[in-house]
Amino acid sequence: MPEPVKKSVFTKKPKSEEVSVGATVTFVAETDKPGLKVKWQRDNVDIAANERFAIKSEGKQHSLTISNAIVEDEVVYAIIVGTSKVKFELKVKEQEKTEEAPAPASDPAPAAPEASETPAPPAADGSAPPPTEAAGGEAKPPEPSEATATQPEPPKDEIGLFLERPKDGEVTVGANIKFTVRIAGANLIKKPVVKWFKGKWMDLTSKVGKHLQLQESYDRNTKIYTFEIQIIGAKTTYAGGYRCEVSSKDKFDSCNFNLAVHEASTSGEVDIRAAFRRTSLVGAAKRRISIATSGDGADEAGELDFSALLKKRDNEPKQGIDLDVDVWDILKKAPPTEYEKIAFQYGITDLRGLLKRLKKMKKEEKKSEAFLKKMDPAYQIDKGQKMKLVVEVANPNAEVKWLKNGQEIRVSGSKYIFESIGNKRILTINNCSLADDAAYTCVIGEEKCGTELFVKEPPVQILQPLEDQMVMVGERVEFVCEVSEEGAQVKWEKDGVELTREETFKYRFKKDGKKHYLIINETTLEDGGNYKVKTNGGESLAELMVQEKQLEVLQDVADLTVRAKEQAVFKCEVSDETVTGIWVKNGKEVIANNRIKITHIGRVHKLTIDDVVPQDEGDYSFIPNGFAFSLSAKLHFMEVKIDFVPRQEPPKIKLDCMSQCADTIIVVAGNKLRLDVPITGDPAPTVIWMKGDKLISEVDGRVHVETHQDHCVFIIEGAEKSDEGAYTVVVKNEAGEDKANINVKVIEVPDPPESPRISNIGEDFCTVNWDPPKYDGGQPVLGYILERKKKKSYRWMRLNYDLVKELTYESKRMIEGVIYEMRIYAVNSIGMSLPSQPSQPFMPIAPTSEPTMLVVDDVSDTTISLKWRPPERIGAGGLDGYTVEYCKEGSTEWVQALQGLTERTSVMIRDLPTGEKLTFRVRAINLAGPSEPCTMKEPVTIREIMQRPKIWLPRYLRQRLIKKVGETVNIVIPFQGKPRPVVTWLKDGQPVDPKQVGIRNSEADTILFIRKAERDLSGEYKVQIQIENCEDSATIHIQIVDKPSAPQSIKIVEIWGFNVALEWTPPKDDGNTEITGYTVQKADKKTMEWFTVFEHYRRTHCVVSDLIMGNEYFFRVFSENMCGLSEKPCTSKNSAYIQKTGTAYKPPSYKDQELEEAPKFTHPLNDRSVVAGYNATLSCAVRGIPKPKVTWYKNKMDLSMEARYRSFSKQGVLTLEVRKPGTFDGGVYTCKAVNVHGEAETECRLEVRVPQ
Repeated sequence: MPEPVKKSVFTKKPKSEEVSVGATVTFVAETDKPGLKVKWQRDNVDIAANERFAIKSEGKQHSLTISNAIVEDEVVYAIIVGTSKVKFELKVKEQEKTEEAPAPASDPAPAAPEASETPAPPAADGSAPPPTEAAGGEAKPPEPSEATATQPEPPKDEIGLFLERPKDGEVTVGANIKFTVRIAGANLIKKPVVKWFKGKWMDLTSKVGKHLQLQESYDRNTKIYTFEIQIIGAKTTYAGGYRCEVSSKDKFDSCNFNLAVHEASTSGEVDIRAAFRRTSLVGAAKRRISIATSGDGADEAGELDFSALLKKRDNEPKQGIDLDVDVWDILKKAPPTEYEKIAFQYGITDLRGLLKRLKKMKKEEKKSEAFLKKMDPAYQIDKGQKMKLVVEVANPNAEVKWLKNGQEIRVSGSKYIFESIGNKRILTINNCSLADDAAYTCVIGEEKCGTELFVKEPPVQILQPLEDQMVMVGERVEFVCEVSEEGAQVKWEKDGVELTREETFKYRFKKDGKKHYLIINETTLEDGGNYKVKTNGGESLAELMVQEKQLEVLQDVADLTVRAKEQAVFKCEVSDETVTGIWVKNGKEVIANNRIKITHIGRVHKLTIDDVVPQDEGDYSFIPNGFAFSLSAKLHFMEVKIDFVPRQEPPKIKLDCMSQCADTIIVVAGNKLRLDVPITGDPAPTVIWMKGDKLISEVDGRVHVETHQDHCVFIIEGAEKSDEGAYTVVVKNEAGEDKANINVKVIEVPDPPESPRISNIGEDFCTVNWDPPKYDGGQPVLGYILERKKKKSYRWMRLNYDLVKELTYESKRMIEGVIYEMRIYAVNSIGMSLPSQPSQPFMPIAPTSEPTMLVVDDVSDTTISLKWRPPERIGAGGLDGYTVEYCKEGSTEWVQALQGLTERTSVMIRDLPTGEKLTFRVRAINLAGPSEPCTMKEPVTIREIMQRPKIWLPRYLRQRLIKKVGETVNIVIPFQGKPRPVVTWLKDGQPVDPKQVGIRNSEADTILFIRKAERDLSGEYKVQIQIENCEDSATIHIQIVDKPSAPQSIKIVEIWGFNVALEWTPPKDDGNTEITGYTVQKADKKTMEWFTVFEHYRRTHCVVSDLIMGNEYFFRVFSENMCGLSEKPCTSKNSAYIQKTGTAYKPPSYKDQELEEAPKFTHPLNDRSVVAGYNATLSCAVRGIPKPKVTWYKNKMDLSMEARYRSFSKQGVLTLEVRKPGTFDGGVYTCKAVNVHGEAETECRLEVRVPQ
């Protein structure tokens, strides 16, 4: 049955009134029926009758009388009947005064805090704001002349939201102070959200209690919001900077203010501000702490002298504090937890700046004696990982202690592991948690080494997202999400505004393991919107739709006709089991008794009247509580008249179908049909029921008949579609017969429609199409109801409450990238069909944004190369590829340049007409279709552009290229030029031999390839590229080296004692590179086993010592270069015999040689030019005995402590390595060698070039 139309129950509504103060006003309303329950409200609060408010109800008339009206009565009133509500207003105006009232002396001007000399502005409504409480006292009233003075206009904030901002304030310990903020609400859509902070991050909302209170109020006349924060019983720790933030929809503003808290005053106390005097630094006898005070203006110059604050506050000089106190020393020795206490004690306000300077001083401390290597200042690790803290100690046997936040760490389980490996001391922390985020210290005796460990939590992922919900007003809503970690912090938002603990009376937050709940116990229409849950690793969004309660009537009350002493049953069925109501007869409530019974079982409400009497006839109605409609029916009392009937009366059928169509009865499928057919006749007639030619049994079967003396009953139990058709009833007796035809029509809900079809899918919308059901249930289809759900959800959400008449519907407010399904219900006058099969899953998507930065990479006579960047926004539909089109100049037709899509962001288009001017554009394609095109601003002419030839010689080829004999030489030299240049290779001015050297050329480079290098291939190679009259060339020096030959000859020069002096001549063939040294070996003549005496020996003479007496030795020498030792040695022809002791030997007299000498550079430094970014070396060779000390300088600056420079010394060869030099590394480099006999130095210039 269709839902009844809800009409207003008011025939006369109360109207808004305007009265003066003290007057009486009456509001009158009239309802369409008497006896209805009426409720009056004042500003959404029920009104109870009292001396000033009188409530009356007489029949259909209802009135509310307000006596002695006052200004506070100027609010919104309402009258409620069921679900109908009418609002009206009462305006109360004050009586006009004949005289102008003087300014009240009791309203003081707002007292500004001591920190500000400007008085606080008055409130926007013209009244003076409440005075600011300071130092626990009350503001003093102004002088009479001040009270009558004209108040200045409040400053207007043209940009922000504030009408009045809080001022800086001062208060003594234990006193109270209040800060006030006023905000104009005329242009705000909703109430602003105000948050108070101390410092940067501390939210004061969670600190409300004994010492902190927040208040707020709203003036309806001026539309000004007032927010106050009151600090009760101030403490010294309350001092500092505060911030107030205001937000409303898309508007935001904030302001800062400061609070100073002073100690209670004593007789000998000095003014703290008077002690701040500007001074300059005077020596180190007294410490001066420089504090920069910042404000709205520029920073003040000079230094602040705090020495006056260090004096004893009383008048006893014997107990005074020494003025020469060293604050730096106190801070260095104090733990970090005492910093704020020390800063307050000595009057330090800029503690942060002081700690920065202290940290810098600590860095300059001298090297520790107990620690070889300390820990880094801080470490960071992910939660659940293992952390190792390592220090190296000077004494391997030293005992160490590990502290955490100053407390010694004890061995407990497997959490902490202590290790001692040589000089290393290791503390291992397993399975790090947030409790391990602390300061750790390693202590050896009096020395300490500390670090900070920061434990980073992994991002919290949302495993189970929120689901959309739709509820009725007053129902309970529960949003559930599951995150990846227990105890994680989440944030709930509604329409972009965070839901805080302040609103716990409406919202309830619950945690259960990994699940988080947002619960709304009783929803209202204002609760509808988008709810979002956020973590540090993701977010989830869901929509809450709140609908007003709608009561559907499933079965209406039917009219009844009964005889005396029979039973009358009125029955109705509604959709909500919890709905109660009353039964009324002719406007008066029916009271249950022994004969009248009222029952309510589930959704069914019954009124049963036993032993019906004529007085029971009338109009009966069922009125559900809380809804403005009723279900009515009539009770007809049928009197039985007994007349004398002569015998042999022919039978007569008295049939009244009570329907719109004569002789047609309509029954709903599944219901019971009972048709009472009155019959007359004497003697009693015989009754026969037939459907077509089939006789209907009197007792058996679902369809049967019952015959009584004065009537017969036709019954169908649970009507079905097959019961539809024409029925015939025949009555016979001896006097005759009568016949009547009855048509029975069975109606039911329609069949479900076919699966809907989805088309026109956009970013957050789609179009749904469907076909009508094959069978309408015997009644025309009134409309359709649509539902949708997310693919992975089980909750269907209704999209429309008004029936859709057409066969198409546009669904909106979907989330892009989420897969949805749709289904349809068909509705006729009987009810709603079963749902259709779900549609094919679909995803709302939108095309991407257009590609960006389309440019020409290259162009020739018939081709062009284009490149571009991907779209900035791709969306949930992804990116399938790109299409490229071109258009000739002067034409509007775009031609596809490629067949199909390309996934790359660069493309070469071929076979283009030479000389034609073409414009190109690119579109991005995804499931939603093509994006907007990215079009070139200017057309491009398809013609090759000549490019001058240029060789890009690699850096390693700018120096001599050295290869060993037999190695492969592969040189790749890139170049540029258009059209393709001609490449020519020359060796020592002659064309290269293609049998020995391979050359391969391409459009972008040329390759020289030697499969097996030979000595004769060394030389100067020159490559030339030429395009028409333009050319470029580059020269490469290739040196092929091999092992050297053996020294030419070796001779024994002298034998004395256990020593032999040898000399030899250099090899004839040095292997095409310099000789780097010689290897000298000796062999006993008896065994001829060779032992090395000298390696990498650079001179051509040496002395072999420590020979064994009585043995005879042979000697040989190998020459050495960068390829290694020579294949064969040069062996001495003669042997050296070491004579035994006892033989007379008269050594010749020699003049003692002076071997020591001053340093001398045998190979000086040479000027060099290097490329920036590549390591460079400077080399020289020095000789001197004793070995000189070598120092390197750059522009006469010592480089010994510079980490970017490394120096080497090997066999007298000195090398300085400059790591990745920049332009600032250029300059004059000096190498200085010093020993006891003198010094020597050499220098060179290093030029660092920036590659072009």
